[in-house]
Amino acid sequence: MIERKNDRRTVKTRRAICDAFAELLTEKKLHKITVQEIADKADINRVTFYKHYLDVYDLYDKIEEELLIELGLLMLALNEADADSFYSCLIEYIHTHQIVFRMMFSPNGTNSLREKFSQMMEGIFQTLLSEQQERDPVDRSISYFSCYRTQGCIAIIEKWVRNGLAEPKEFVIRMLTDLDRNTEKLIGNV
Repeated sequence: MIERKNDRRTVKTRRAICDAFAELLTEKKLHKITVQEIADKADINRVTFYKHYLDVYDLYDKIEEELLIELGLLMLALNEADADSFYSCLIEYIHTHQIVFRMMFSPNGTNSLREKFSQMMEGIFQTLLSEQQERDPVDRSISYFSCYRTQGCIAIIEKWVRNGLAEPKEFVIRMLTDLDRNTEKLIGNV
């Protein structure tokens, strides 16, 4: 029973640290963020920070790793879903984890998280398109259309996140779904 309380407290502390860091990263460059700033914003002391992370870069790497694993699992679970379901779940996930996505699309970040997200999404789209079209996944047309589809989707998501999620989720889902339908029509004609 005591372990459970500690686990919850640990999770809560890590969440506070991650949220504080993500918020700071929207305000300033990664290399200018200090452990003390994170600790102050998370309302913890520096020692508590160091119990969980080596430094600011270790924190960034761990956030990146956790997010990519979660997104990968989500996308794999949704790879058979239609566009509406796929984007509904993805947008709901982004909405729930918006502070981390603000960090991802912040001009102050390293862009490595954005790039890895893009590569993962492109790989999934490439696999799906090749299966739908019954073509080789390395087919140049499939590769280029997957790149186009991915970059369009990420551009819409980034615009939405940078605008503070001002538009309703349904609007963004509809935009992404329409983009997908039009891309599928194009690839069907090649």
